[in-house]
Amino acid sequence: MKTDGIFKALSDKNRRKILGLLAKKNLKVGELLQHFDFSQPTLSSHLSILKRTGLVGVVRQGRYRVYLLNRKLIADFANELLRFSGTSVEKKLWGDIEIRQS
Repeated sequence: MKTDGIFKALSDKNRRKILGLLAKKNLKVGELLQHFDFSQPTLSSHLSILKRTGLVGVVRQGRYRVYLLNRKLIADFANELLRFSGTSVEKKLWGDIEIRQS
């Protein structure tokens, strides 16, 4: 896991907003762009950083690129942080998350 890259990616409020939007559903660039007051090249730059860290993936659907959240990486990253507190996150079937004492 590229922990330093993840911290850098999460340090920007716009990238955190992108992750929040993708947590609700997979989105195309145009659908994401509707939620921001900046240009498509700026959004592409943010998405590039998120893809490089693995937090976001992209799949082709016809002529469109659809962006999706890497929930497993986020759960693994959360576990990395939570190990200091003696708890962990388990991603269960269908995307439910359970927090457990280690």
